[in-house]
Amino acid sequence: MNEFMNQKMYMEHILDLYKNPLNFGILDNADFKERCFNPSCGDEVEIQVKLKDDKVDDVKFIGRGCAISVAAASLLTENIKGKLLNDINNLTREDMMELVGIEVGPARVKCITCSLVSLRDGIRSYLEGKNVRS
Repeated sequence: MNEFMNQKMYMEHILDLYKNPLNFGILDNADFKERCFNPSCGDEVEIQVKLKDDKVDDVKFIGRGCAISVAAASLLTENIKGKLLNDINNLTREDMMELVGIEVGPARVKCITCSLVSLRDGIRSYLEGKNVRS
């Protein structure tokens, strides 16, 4: 499969996740939630996480934004289910780029990483509240 067809396939997947996002909604009794706002394009994502034994038991997100931002939040929330907080805290921008699967210009990187920023800020606040340092 050539690079153009590969990019086209990923873009169709991104648009499908934008129209039908996974894990979109409100999570009752979340252990933590955090919001990220990307002023460059108006993306706003709130990640809500329920934990069990420092693992993600359930996760939801709400917000609005471009197709890439919503798809990235959808893919991230699906990817972290069952994972330990410390493992999630080690996720990088490059991990998000790989998860989303498309190449974007510098201005769109924040669209892909907004949900990760939200998640990592939420984990940090949660751990600080428990007086635990990672």
